[in-house]
Amino acid sequence: MAIDFTLEPELVELRDRTAEFVRTTVLPAEAEMLRGPGAPDDALRRTLQRAAREAGIFAPTVPQDLGGLGLDLRGQSVVLEEAGRSLLGPLALHCAAPDEGNMLLLEKVADAVQRDRFLKPLAAGDVRSCFAMTEPAPGAGSDPSQLATAARRTDRGWVLDGRKWFITGADGAAFAIVMARTGTDSDPAATMFLVPTGTPGFRLVRHIPSLDQGFTGGHCEIELDGCEVGDDAVLGEVGKGFAYAQVRLAPARLTHCMRWLGLAHRAHELALGYAAERTAFGSRLGELGMVQQQLADNEIDLAASRALVREAAWVLDQGRSGKHESSVAKTFTAEAVGRIVDRAVQVCGALGISADLPLSAYLREVRPFRIYDGPSETHRWSIARRALRAVATKESYR
Repeated sequence: MAIDFTLEPELVELRDRTAEFVRTTVLPAEAEMLRGPGAPDDALRRTLQRAAREAGIFAPTVPQDLGGLGLDLRGQSVVLEEAGRSLLGPLALHCAAPDEGNMLLLEKVADAVQRDRFLKPLAAGDVRSCFAMTEPAPGAGSDPSQLATAARRTDRGWVLDGRKWFITGADGAAFAIVMARTGTDSDPAATMFLVPTGTPGFRLVRHIPSLDQGFTGGHCEIELDGCEVGDDAVLGEVGKGFAYAQVRLAPARLTHCMRWLGLAHRAHELALGYAAERTAFGSRLGELGMVQQQLADNEIDLAASRALVREAAWVLDQGRSGKHESSVAKTFTAEAVGRIVDRAVQVCGALGISADLPLSAYLREVRPFRIYDGPSETHRWSIARRALRAVATKESYR
């Protein structure tokens, strides 16, 4: 089957409407935020989401029966890139992490009661959520098999004990999706639990100071100390937590790429505008060969990233696993986005590192992308293993 990247007229219209909304509504809010706290709060989130709803662009990744636009991943790649042109764009459209990935997971796995209690208010933007999997060393990080948080069966359900670390959006979240070990040392298995954050034994320990500041609710450390939940808290089936994590992670890696690609594109446009006007050594910067090289390399990285993202989106839309394609897209795009923003800062010189442009804030925000959703090294290891296994088995890994 041929891959067709032609955009339907209605998708083009939605893309253009999103771009206009980001330009007129979101970017002014971003500028005000960067002059102040540098991080969005829930009041700003609600204001922007109300405006996005009125503009008819709210929740592009959410199914239509839950009030969203119901775009497939290929369509999302177009709209989320436009939303990503501002740090606040994904938040405004309700397609920001971690809620976007959590809504996908709940839509695929939650039962009817859980959908009513957790998914519907989340899809409507009435609440926020977090995904609690990673742990401080020696617990689970890039290697989920090191999961240390444990869930123990009781007569009344389950008791969760452990510590979670770098849990994005935890402060102010209504509930967490908690990954806990339910197997044995010889037969490791994990289970996901839906835990309201007000549950006794669920405690937010602290905000973790971080290079980036763009997530509502910050990055937090959580303690689970005798946190008791019922059997109805189990998301999906007991013991299938690792499999469910893959349901969430492959598409979530791509949507991260889509959003950050938009921010990189905006950074590049700022650099282009500056290079077209600024003069040095008797010429405009854009006429100097070394500056042209940096701008050209940005164009190449943008085009290559977009092509990889849309190919991976197409593969996932066909119902295939997309593990290989999403790993390739995530690794390349995460590094390309960093290169693009860094070059934009360099082209703009002192203005680039000043607060008069948002580039320095963008540079801080995009650097962690090479670590989130699996660091580049982990993805390269997986990509190489699949390629080597294909040689040994003479089977395709794509």
